[in-house]
Amino acid sequence: MTTTTVAHGRVSTLSRITALGRAELTLLLRSKASLFTVLFLPVIFTFAMRQPADELDLAGTGLTVGTVLVPASIGFVLIFAVYSNLVGVYVARREELVLKRLRTGEANDAELLSANALPSMIVALVQSVLLLVGGAAVLDLEAPQRFDLVVVGVLLGLVMMSALAALSSRFAGTTESAQLIPLPMMMVSMLGSGVFVPLEVLPDKLAEICRFLPLSPVMELVRGGWAGTLEGGDIAAALVIGLAWAVGSVLAVRRWFRWEPRS
Repeated sequence: MTTTTVAHGRVSTLSRITALGRAELTLLLRSKASLFTVLFLPVIFTFAMRQPADELDLAGTGLTVGTVLVPASIGFVLIFAVYSNLVGVYVARREELVLKRLRTGEANDAELLSANALPSMIVALVQSVLLLVGGAAVLDLEAPQRFDLVVVGVLLGLVMMSALAALSSRFAGTTESAQLIPLPMMMVSMLGSGVFVPLEVLPDKLAEICRFLPLSPVMELVRGGWAGTLEGGDIAAALVIGLAWAVGSVLAVRRWFRWEPRS
């Protein structure tokens, strides 16, 4: 296989994902409910957390109200704009036979799933940047101590939550049930992964258990990278756990994703 052939294959893959993603973006912009979930819920939840964050006992944690709230906003983006929204997208496209029809074309399975996720991931990435910059300005935060960890955490979260959304869609039989299927994961993530309450504030034994939840390593990388509280061993542990969830979710999607309507 020549270099030209490989390059052409990559361009074709990119062009197919872009074309399909553009169509998915059009559908997203037409759905008021999806736009509310993607654009407004993360902001609303972030503002709603301000008072509870003021009441947290952060003594000895190395955290401030700002380094609790701003990373939490990223958690809300990943939960609502990516995970919850994409579960509905995958179920709707499956039940409408869109995925089945597209699967008969040139695009392979990975390209189809990536294209479905692309608009939500781009919107979430832009929203994350705006919330990080805007939140830091409003709360008078200094620049992140480890900007690289913040970036890695956000990107890892985008991949992981997209894959988990595709996997979760298997358990929803209709677009109506797709609104309920994400709830357990959303609640566990918000309560146990350091979104509402940082792991540093939890009792040690409970914090150690919660570190193995899917969104926990992402929150640790973003919050610890910003505050500079994450050291070598903790960084490695967060990366290993996060990558294990991301890779495991992708492999599970390849094995168990449902392309045919359940009815």
